Amino acid sequence: MSRSGPSEDAPVRAFVALPLGAAALGRVAEAIESLRPHVAGVRWVRPEGLHLTLRFLGPSSLHALTALEPALRATAGECPVAVARLASLGLFPERGSPRVLWLSVDVGPRVLALQEACERAAIAAGFAPEDRPFRPHLTLGRWRDRRPRPHLPELDLGETLLDRLVLFKSELGPGGAVHVPLAQFELGRA
Repeated sequence: MSRSGPSEDAPVRAFVALPLGAAALGRVAEAIESLRPHVAGVRWVRPEGLHLTLRFLGPSSLHALTALEPALRATAGECPVAVARLASLGLFPERGSPRVLWLSVDVGPRVLALQEACERAAIAAGFAPEDRPFRPHLTLGRWRDRRPRPHLPELDLGETLLDRLVLFKSELGPGGAVHVPLAQFELGRA
């Protein structure tokens, strides 16, 4: 794991995710551009920041993240490479003024099992259990202010290959969060 930064004791904001392939990221970027004129008030996510989060870890010590790595490596090795479909748009919360615009990621049982294994690994490494159910999605944008719920067009961006698990840290900056890989594990390499 890379240990650059001002202090190894300072907590880093971390998460475990599956990155998308370049072609899928390109399709999502095109979809965002087509949505911009029709969905007002959204702070759009940069396409290079898109990923399928399996487990948000929150503020974490480098020690805790290092302790999590062997379990993530084993978990990734046991999961075969998978294919997911980038399908329909949705909003969080499900009712009232929207806060998040997302794109669903239809995953199969392999990815669901991988997410559950990541959850068990995080708990075993000392992280608190996640209290929300896993909903596979890509966050496309967020609203700061209350808005009416927009009409969302039908969307199907095809499939993407999911072939590696990444432990990321998130560095907040003036242009938004930048996700820096701390460790990467290829799927199916047990």
